[in-house]
Amino acid sequence: MSDSLLPYAVGAAKRARRAAVRMRRRVEQMHTVPAIDGVKPRPLLRPVHFSVSGGRTLNFAVSFPRRPEAVSAAHLEMSRGRKVVHVELEQEPQSDGSLLLTATAPLRHDDPSETGTRGPVLSSGMWRMEVVVTESDGRELRAKIASAPAESSDGPTLASSPSPTSGAVFRPVRSVDGRSMLNVRGPRHQAELTSFELRWDRIVVHGRLIAPKAPVEEYVAEAVLRRSSKAAEAPVTWDGDRFTFDVPLAEMAVGRTTRTWDMHLKAGGNRIKIARRLTDVRHPKQVYRTPFRIVALDNGSLARVHAYVTPAGVLAVSCTGFGTAPRGAEEVA
Repeated sequence: MSDSLLPYAVGAAKRARRAAVRMRRRVEQMHTVPAIDGVKPRPLLRPVHFSVSGGRTLNFAVSFPRRPEAVSAAHLEMSRGRKVVHVELEQEPQSDGSLLLTATAPLRHDDPSETGTRGPVLSSGMWRMEVVVTESDGRELRAKIASAPAESSDGPTLASSPSPTSGAVFRPVRSVDGRSMLNVRGPRHQAELTSFELRWDRIVVHGRLIAPKAPVEEYVAEAVLRRSSKAAEAPVTWDGDRFTFDVPLAEMAVGRTTRTWDMHLKAGGNRIKIARRLTDVRHPKQVYRTPFRIVALDNGSLARVHAYVTPAGVLAVSCTGFGTAPRGAEEVA
């Protein structure tokens, strides 16, 4: 390397190191919450595993250094203010004489949109965690839980995703003093895509409205032309918080230019995109693949349409109008 370029290389290396330090600190801050003062120090157990999979399934395991015969019962206690919930822990004796305490339980959110029927109910906020063990002589031992090992962010699924039943998020975090905690966030106003049907004469969309901001009867479906204010409305059929509508292809497939439309629900001034968000799939577009289709519209014209899920999970429809359907094609469809 030329001596004249050496100062630039040294400066670039320093900037790269500073950027790496800032990134590491940012990642730590995202998963760290303040310590809770005023709590009496207690023994600390380090979890073997602590995660929430599929958006709502608690998976927990901790090693307890006591003989199995010395323990009669154990549970995981989660508390927030005066609210306390218990999850029973299974006892699994280990070859080294210790005891592995494990739990797998569904979590529910304290919200009207919750449709789950099993598992403890948690409200939004930060939940502290303790392991409570009852010994064979009746004595009760309590132990705080240290922060769990960091999980890899790679793979086809997300480490943290919304609950598919309510849209709430249950995310394991750690306090600055190294304790495991559970951060619970309530569902957001959203229109969840549950499925869509590709028929020869239409596209039928099925979904669910979560945390509505108006009565469901006030919502209408819209196809909004991308990078434009143009929109085509469609009536919606409701069954509770579930909705169904036909994509307004006749208004969308005009001319031979291919246009892409995003699907929305709108009530008053609120417009939300219809999307597949209540999933732990990391790359929705790579998983939810759909074919192109020629559709015969009610006005006798044909359209080449493609309904698909974007990388962000949004339902989009691209369509191109061309020609007219052969005589009798409507009856065949």
